[in-house]
Amino acid sequence: QVQVVESGGGSVQTGGSLRLSCTTVGHTYREYCMGWFRLAPGKEREGVAQVLTGAGYTYFSDSVRGRFAIFQDNTQKTMYLQMNNLKPEDAGVYYCAAEIPPFAGGRSPHCLRTARSYNYWGQGTQVTVSS
Repeated sequence: QVQVVESGGGSVQTGGSLRLSCTTVGHTYREYCMGWFRLAPGKEREGVAQVLTGAGYTYFSDSVRGRFAIFQDNTQKTMYLQMNNLKPEDAGVYYCAAEIPPFAGGRSPHCLRTARSYNYWGQGTQVTVSS
């Protein structure tokens, strides 16, 4: 059974850094899409980053581009979201998600940015940024 397991998060001051990790288990795909989404009180869920594992193609939202990065391990099963220069508006619960099996509907290998495209979700991890 596919599962998405997150870890990391925590509390930092403005300008600090955090690293989140996300591991998928229960499948054998080496190329698939993973995404990071965040939810803050009073705000809509926001997709902040997506990665096509294996190929390593990444996408970042305008709000985090240049500050966040994604790294993957050799198995393409664990992704790390490196968050630098954190701001108070980055605070929220961060969810990792995966689309497994990948490329629904037979589409070409690329990742979609909408949450509904991802069918397996982690438990969420809290990120707090104090000013």
